[in-house]
Amino acid sequence: MDASNPKDLNRLQESDRSFHDWYRFILSFPPHLVRTYIDQFGLTANSTLLDPFCGTGTTIVEAKKQGIPAVGTEATPMSWFASRTKTTWTVDPDQVRAAAERICDRLSTDITPKNTAHLKALAPEARSLLLKNSIGDLPLHKCLVLRDAIDAETDLQIRPLLQLALAHTSVHTASNLRFAPEVSISRRRKQDAPVLSAWHQQVQTMTADLESVQGLPPPTPCYRQDARELTRVIAPESIDAVITSPPYPNEKDYTRTTRLESVLLGFLQDPADLKSYKQSLLRSNTRNAFAADRDDLWVAQTPQVTQLAAAIEGRRLELGKDSGFEKLYHRVTSLYFGGMKRHFANLRPLLKPGAQLAYVVGDQASFLQVLIRTGELLAAIADELGYTVRDVELFRTRLSSVTGEQLREEVVVLEWPGYQRLSSR
Repeated sequence: MDASNPKDLNRLQESDRSFHDWYRFILSFPPHLVRTYIDQFGLTANSTLLDPFCGTGTTIVEAKKQGIPAVGTEATPMSWFASRTKTTWTVDPDQVRAAAERICDRLSTDITPKNTAHLKALAPEARSLLLKNSIGDLPLHKCLVLRDAIDAETDLQIRPLLQLALAHTSVHTASNLRFAPEVSISRRRKQDAPVLSAWHQQVQTMTADLESVQGLPPPTPCYRQDARELTRVIAPESIDAVITSPPYPNEKDYTRTTRLESVLLGFLQDPADLKSYKQSLLRSNTRNAFAADRDDLWVAQTPQVTQLAAAIEGRRLELGKDSGFEKLYHRVTSLYFGGMKRHFANLRPLLKPGAQLAYVVGDQASFLQVLIRTGELLAAIADELGYTVRDVELFRTRLSSVTGEQLREEVVVLEWPGYQRLSSR
């Protein structure tokens, strides 16, 4: 795979914007990479493609556009909602537009209050979940007024599209958030923002995409589910292929990326919600590690992981680092690879013999500057569980913000031989 233009490789192409651009992460992997493996795996309308870490739906949206049946699972509530909404194409675009027009007519004269001393605000517990200064008081007021107007719409089929357009608008128009690629707060704080007009334009974009669809394909199944426990929602031997990009062990708190819209739409209402949400995620950073976690036991006999964890802890001691998260880092590394081993083990009964898999992952240079070869380690774990490792292909390289070195992003390509063939090895 050509990695000579890494920025272009990971960029959303203009021709791919329909449906994908309704709402997506800044770090989402690109639709054209999904197409590459759909073609390489020879998937057809008779295949079923799974994305167990479906995020904002790149794989399942692209599969739907290509006429490939798919199913997704995602533990992040906002991302799950986005994926489900982006793959539900049976909604009447005229009804969505009519609802948007009704809301705009009703709010156009009073969404900006004359007396800004009495703005709508979040409940204190919900507000405490937001990144400080992530949104100004007046833009937040406008988002809340619009949210309440959407919630008053009685047609439950069209409401998710209106809500997803609000999620997009809250981040890209109303907020002070920056993604470069870490989420942070812009120095230029918005005192006001054209929330209603931006939302209306986003609705228009979404309905135009719906009008472009030929026929009415049924909604893609998308479950809010921990990827380490897939047997709860996916039927045995029902999956022909997997194309996915799980989190990396990179000390990035993925819950911060969607925090504003998750609170705004009510997916997170208090710290207990946030804790429950974090417990459903693969452990990839110290902020979502808990004392009761036991995924590290899955790799206690995997030397590549135990040696890496020991090297990280040894480097910490050598440097004299003793903060709480620094002490946890070696354990989180083991929890991550243990969680991925648990995922691969739980996935096996769902796969048809001969199923093909592609995992897009990236190397990491931890803050202790110990290189984590994610793709290489996941390939070793998959091999230990009976998968056939077909390749570890270079997708692109990216610059480490810690060391300044070029790190590899790779696609781990696997095949599941089936239990019968596995037992005859």
